Amino acid sequence: MSQNIVTEEKVFEELKKAIVETLRVDADSIKPESSLINDLGAESLDFLDINYRLEQAFGMKMARHFVLEHVEEMFGEGSAIDDDGQLTEKAVELLKIRFGDQMGPLEPGMDMDEVPALVTAQSISGGVMDILASLPEKCTHCGAQQWTSEDGIKIKCGSCGEPAVFSNGDDLIKDWLTKVQEEKKIF
Repeated sequence: MSQNIVTEEKVFEELKKAIVETLRVDADSIKPESSLINDLGAESLDFLDINYRLEQAFGMKMARHFVLEHVEEMFGEGSAIDDDGQLTEKAVELLKIRFGDQMGPLEPGMDMDEVPALVTAQSISGGVMDILASLPEKCTHCGAQQWTSEDGIKIKCGSCGEPAVFSNGDDLIKDWLTKVQEEKKIF
């Protein structure tokens, strides 16, 4: 179900807070197109901290694995990353479907170690919005259709007060991969 309770602006505001708290950078330096690594100085462990802060803010579970790791798991080793640690043509096609131009220049043969630098604030914000879009039509606790948010961040049932339950990020990625495979037959 698409939700219109938490806005993209609110998600980006919370993401900026998480980035500032984790990386100790000026909030004004964070733009949607900012690479967390190249522009903001993030390291791999910082992504975990940022994800944790977002999970706490929104009451959800972010993806623990990147799209390419799920591709390898679902469609076999070498389907996204070849034996030399480089992106396959199919991996690039899939990433372009998923992220469009948000990830910058992607090329087959690109070293996998270069991919994290392409993650932007916009792509993380989009991941949060995808999870929020998994808001069920009805409350899983009482069955009411009365979603509300007092702070514009955490969604809860207006009837019983229980927090909303969302699909987790990894399950959403797997579902998306299955759908794309059925429609486009990439792998």
